[in-house]
Amino acid sequence: MSDDLLARHRAVMPGWMPVYYGDDALEIVEGSGRRVRGADGRTYLDFFGGVLTNMIGYDIPEINEAVRKQLATGVVHTSTLYLIRQQVELAERIARVSGIPDARVFFTNSGSEANETALLMAANVRRSNQILAIKNSYHGRTFATMAVTGHRSWSSSSLSPLNVSWLASGDRLRGRMAGLSDGDILDAAVDDLREVLATVTAGDVAAMIAEPIQGVGGFVAGPDGLLGAYQKVLGEHGILLIADEVQTGWGRTGEHFWGYQAHGVVPDLITFAKGIGNGFALGGVAGRADVMNAVPAISFSTFGGNPLSMAAGTAVLDYLLDHDLQTNAARTGAILLDGLRELDLPTVGEVRGKGLMIGVEIVRPGTREPDPAATVRVFDECRAGGLLVGKGGLYGNVLRMGPPLTLTEDEAREGLAILTGALARVDAEARIG
Repeated sequence: MSDDLLARHRAVMPGWMPVYYGDDALEIVEGSGRRVRGADGRTYLDFFGGVLTNMIGYDIPEINEAVRKQLATGVVHTSTLYLIRQQVELAERIARVSGIPDARVFFTNSGSEANETALLMAANVRRSNQILAIKNSYHGRTFATMAVTGHRSWSSSSLSPLNVSWLASGDRLRGRMAGLSDGDILDAAVDDLREVLATVTAGDVAAMIAEPIQGVGGFVAGPDGLLGAYQKVLGEHGILLIADEVQTGWGRTGEHFWGYQAHGVVPDLITFAKGIGNGFALGGVAGRADVMNAVPAISFSTFGGNPLSMAAGTAVLDYLLDHDLQTNAARTGAILLDGLRELDLPTVGEVRGKGLMIGVEIVRPGTREPDPAATVRVFDECRAGGLLVGKGGLYGNVLRMGPPLTLTEDEAREGLAILTGALARVDAEARIG
């Protein structure tokens, strides 16, 4: 069999699965700390962490030991029809840190499944399939979550089990909120919500689902307090609030443990995934007991809550809290954000983010026009310099960075130097061109 892995990939995988770096696709074969080694023999500093999933980094002894200990029992799966001690213990920990009184927790395998479950619960308790969602959002690739994804590139079908009404995003460069002050954005957002409820809904909306910071959308976020402003209106109508914390949870923003906590609100449901498993398949929902208990049938997740993922998740959460990684995210994130904001480059339209969740929007010099081609150039230049970053945004022109929360200050400065060098070189090319 040929060892051309990219050709083999293309021969057996669906054509809609993207692979970074085109014909020079990268296979990662080893990892340690915040660094990975590729099959090309090079070592890279990883600022994307498997799409913000390798939250603690690679080859962490405490996590490895917890997984090995569970494997040694010979029990990887029993199903939730039996008691699973590890599941109960992790649920107890997550309930405590959720911020929701008397919370219940249900485990899934992914963020998509977690959001699908939250939408199911909200629809059941409210007896309605009407959902409010935010433009430019991403919530998953399952049938219902795709329906509430306000990002055309990721919405592969117009068919939906839900009746979705859309609210404006907090994008400050383009659209309805462009150029507004924080206070004016809050006022405009509330006006938008009231208008949508009055005009295009039947009056019995089940829930609003929102990311505190839009992940795939390019780390776009409205001002602090936005979800709280929405909640005041939602509360008038009994509409539930679902906070999609798949990317913002577990202290990544530095300021708070959950993204919703910047908004002066407590959601009815929180969805989580990615980082809590540090690469093991683990997601879930935490929420109010009356909402979580509203499913009027028997249901469970065959693999959700399995002993192996639970062992990994418990070790991740313990490590996160024991090492105060939220504070580290604030400290190292400030190094990156401050350094990027000091740049005066016409191709950098905006630097945004919190903690270790950072986006850099690339535009044509002196305009707000997205420049996805230049973004790819910076993306490739970063790899050439030994740094892995992500890219996304509605127009494919945002560099996305979500390093492991264990990132050191020296690594932050190292990555910043590579990134700013790449940005400067591509900026110079753009101005010459």
